[in-house]
Amino acid sequence: MIWCGCPHQLKNMSIRGLKKKQPKTFKVRIITVDAEMEFSCEMKWKGKDLFDLVCRALGLRETWFFGLQYTIKGMCTWLKMDKKVLDQEIPKEDPISFHFLAKFYPEKVEEELLQEITQHLFFLQVKKQILDEEIYCSPEATVLLASYAVQAKYGDYDPNFHEPGFLAHDELLPKRVLRQYQLTAEMWEEKITAWYAEHRGIARDEAEMNYLKIAQDLEMYGVNYFPIAQNKNHTDLLLGVDAKGIHIYSINNRFSPNKSFEWSSIRNISCSEKELTIKPLDKKAEVFKFFSSQLKVNKLIFQLCIGNHDLFMRRRKVDSIEIQQMKAQAREEKARKKMESQRLAREKQLREEAERAKEELERRLFQLEDEARQANEALLRSQEAAELLAEKAQIAEEEAKLLAQNAAEAEQERQRLEITALKSKEEKRLMEQKMREAELIAVKLVKESDRRAKEAEHLKQDLHEAREAERKAKQKLLDITRLNYPHMAKYPQYSPGDSRDANFDKGSIKLDLKDIDLKRLSFEIERERLDYLENSRKFEDRLKELKSEIHALKLEEKQAGLYSQWNEVLGSLDRSLGSAPSWMKTFETGDIVDVNLQRPFPAYLLNTASSWPCTNKIQHMVPVEKSSSQANSLAANSVGTGTRKQIIKVIRFVSKFLN
Repeated sequence: MIWCGCPHQLKNMSIRGLKKKQPKTFKVRIITVDAEMEFSCEMKWKGKDLFDLVCRALGLRETWFFGLQYTIKGMCTWLKMDKKVLDQEIPKEDPISFHFLAKFYPEKVEEELLQEITQHLFFLQVKKQILDEEIYCSPEATVLLASYAVQAKYGDYDPNFHEPGFLAHDELLPKRVLRQYQLTAEMWEEKITAWYAEHRGIARDEAEMNYLKIAQDLEMYGVNYFPIAQNKNHTDLLLGVDAKGIHIYSINNRFSPNKSFEWSSIRNISCSEKELTIKPLDKKAEVFKFFSSQLKVNKLIFQLCIGNHDLFMRRRKVDSIEIQQMKAQAREEKARKKMESQRLAREKQLREEAERAKEELERRLFQLEDEARQANEALLRSQEAAELLAEKAQIAEEEAKLLAQNAAEAEQERQRLEITALKSKEEKRLMEQKMREAELIAVKLVKESDRRAKEAEHLKQDLHEAREAERKAKQKLLDITRLNYPHMAKYPQYSPGDSRDANFDKGSIKLDLKDIDLKRLSFEIERERLDYLENSRKFEDRLKELKSEIHALKLEEKQAGLYSQWNEVLGSLDRSLGSAPSWMKTFETGDIVDVNLQRPFPAYLLNTASSWPCTNKIQHMVPVEKSSSQANSLAANSVGTGTRKQIIKVIRFVSKFLN
């Protein structure tokens, strides 16, 4: 049979058929604690169909703990499993939002939570409730729980990787705790890290389980609170439903219940509109009745009571085959994970040991390379040192030759110096001897000077007497002249030199005997003066000889560093000679000595060859007066204590220096 028709008709028929076959759907957004999912649901689906789809998507088998929660008119409600989704009072939005949360809590998390996904979902939900302060926790417990949360998220603590500030963006503590202690973020991080470092080796599921085991002991863990009243007028109590039973709290105290009804002691729970009745198992016990604010709240309380009671009864019964399989799989999974963790731990340990061995080998390699480099450097240095030593050896050999030559020269110089030293000693001895002789001469000169001074004193007295005799002779001569030549008194300008050839007769006045003594005295003074000048010339020659010898010694001792001392001695000697008296200054220049020798005494007009008495008496008397005054000045200059002291000082200084 062949079907014939229009292609356009065939196309329209196929589209209509597809439209009839495709059911109508609506979109649903499922929000878990850490993720969001979207699904397309059929219009006829019940709440259980949507719930099973979400559980399959999550891989969850322990479905009896969870439910789909939504908010309507400010009240949180759980989706009913036996009714269609669209027939329930759900929010009118597209897509419709549901929260996948734990509706019922286990009594012992370690025994009842079998799957890892179940455990993880409970961990995230309880952690959020603690951070949102829906479950009260002490500050110390919050720090410990935060350390397990960090261990579950980051793994083992590594100080090289987990540097300070790595928890800055993580919410780990309730705001109430942060406000209570007012510590800085760095301080809280330090406290959490101190606990976190002790959890080394704990896997993620173990850290989450430890977190839940600590949290299940908190008073507000797993409790759903509802405001109730014992009468219809006002609410003054709180009703709490958890896995263990029903608890009645005061409005301001959610930790310690005023009255508790365990599931094992409850016989019946009935609900009628806003009234809810709890009948104890003991018939004699009082029946507890209370009223809720709304009928929906009353139904929600009733549903939570039924669900927790069913779980309570299920825990006390023999596990079903499904639960037994799940527990067996959980045990196998735990054993596998344990073995895996042990294997990983061994591998990690081996890897760490291998890394340590690698680091040790690298360190040893670096050390060997460093040692090789140092050895090469040492070899280069040794080669350079060998070359330097060879050069030094050559230089040392040349220096040895020079030193030998210098040693020979030094030996010759030493012998020469020994000879010079012997000569110097001999010359020093001779100089000392000459100095002693000069000192003796100086002493003689001092004695002679003293004697001459005494003689000069006597000469002064004689001169004074001679002057007095001369004055008297002049007076007598004038008197005689007036008597014999009265006309000469009238003419005072007459010069007796014009009558030089005149002769006195027998009546002429003869000179006093003092004139003869004066002439004799003048001759003696002249003779003594010549003797003194001769002695002075001899002493000057002696001093010049000493000075020349000292200069010769200075030239010889100049190499021994005595040049400055000799200069000082010669300067002192020159200064001593420079400050010498007038009779010693005449020794320095020969022309002055010659002049003094040429004019040893003032010229006399007395004619020693003529007969005595002289005819020209006036011509004789005047030069005698002048010669006596010059003799007096010479005697005064020839004596003096300063002269003797300077001579002695110079001689002693030269003698001390030579010693």
